[in-house]
Amino acid sequence: MAVTLMNPSGLPQIPVYRQVSIATGSKLVFVAGQVAWDAEGVTVGEGDLAAQVERSYLNVGTALAAVGASFDDVVKLTVYVVDWTPDKMPLFLEGVARAAAKLSTTPMAPGTLIGVATLDVPDHLVEVEATAVLD
Repeated sequence: MAVTLMNPSGLPQIPVYRQVSIATGSKLVFVAGQVAWDAEGVTVGEGDLAAQVERSYLNVGTALAAVGASFDDVVKLTVYVVDWTPDKMPLFLEGVARAAAKLSTTPMAPGTLIGVATLDVPDHLVEVEATAVLD
C-alpha cells in the first residue's frame, strides 16, 4: 500500500479521521469534485446534508475504482459545504460514516472542510475532491 495514515502525538485523536498521510507511491490520481448526483445526473438527497455527503463520497469511490484505486489510496480530501456552520457537523459525520461503511474504509485521509456560499447547482450542498497515490 502506498499510503499510511496517522495521528501524531500532540494532535487530536479523531476516530474517523487522520491528521497526516504518508505517500510512497509514484502514480498520482486527482479526482474532480464529486457532488450528490446519480449516474443519470439526478441529485440524490435534495435538502439532506447527510445523504448528499454519503453520495458524494460514494461517487469519489466510484471514480477511484475506475483507475484501480480506493479510499485506502487517498492522501487528501477537500470538502466544500454550502452555508457551513459547526452545528452541521453531526449530519456531515453521519454521511461520512454511512459512506465509509459502504466503502469498507475507516479512518478517512486528512482533509479540509471549506464553507462556501453556493456550488454549481443550487440543490447541491456538498462537493468532495480527492488526491490519491498508487504504487
